[in-house]
Amino acid sequence: MCIVLLSNSSKTHQAFFAAYTNEVTGKIDRQYDNWIEYFSLKKVNKQLSDENARLRNLLASNFLSADSSKKIMIDSSIRDTLNRVRKYTYLPAKVVGNSLYLRANYLQLERGSLQGVTKGMSVVSPEGIVGVVVEVSDNYCKVMSLLHSNTRVSAMMQKSKSSGDIEWDGSDPHFVTMKKVSKSAAVAIGDTVVTSTYSANFPSNILIGTVAEVKAEPSSSFNNIKVKVTTNFFSLQYVYLVENIRYVEQTTLANKKDNKE
Repeated sequence: MCIVLLSNSSKTHQAFFAAYTNEVTGKIDRQYDNWIEYFSLKKVNKQLSDENARLRNLLASNFLSADSSKKIMIDSSIRDTLNRVRKYTYLPAKVVGNSLYLRANYLQLERGSLQGVTKGMSVVSPEGIVGVVVEVSDNYCKVMSLLHSNTRVSAMMQKSKSSGDIEWDGSDPHFVTMKKVSKSAAVAIGDTVVTSTYSANFPSNILIGTVAEVKAEPSSSFNNIKVKVTTNFFSLQYVYLVENIRYVEQTTLANKKDNKE
């Protein structure tokens, strides 16, 4: 009551108390806004994931140029304004399970067959590759992680285009090994390793990691390259499932046995 009476009888005190009150309420409002922003991060992350998937689906690298030497029939595939047929489609998904310290590591994603997921789809993050879908239920799917002893990914050096196979030895989740790289290939520490054009699962030129060490195999003409992965498997929350529309056709032909004697 004294403060009220004092502020009402004196313009100086009134201005002082008003300024102090504004400062206090301002701090409270800022703290409240910070809390609201913190608890909204989940919704924001989901919105960003959906937006990134939409933008990835617009990339020109996801389309194939139509063959002008052939008559183009009616095709249900999505085409862009240049009449290029879509080859890859990105689907956002939330990570709900992830193992890191086993020799056989898997992820579980909250997206399944009812949402367009099939076996063989590759999984990537904004930082690089993650794995390949091996099992699918109605609303979930199981992904064999890059950090799995049975994982094999066709890779290449971004500069020289020299190819090799990516494997994980089961020890350090920060590193994988690129094998079968020719000793004649120019490789330097820090060089970038990406997915090759030979992969049926992954689009080409998706980031895998950077060269950390080069070891020569004494009894062969190949090098083993230690690669530091760019994907942070310890903090994965949202990823992208990548559908290759021609996956079945490509793998069926590749696995077809020659019946000629």
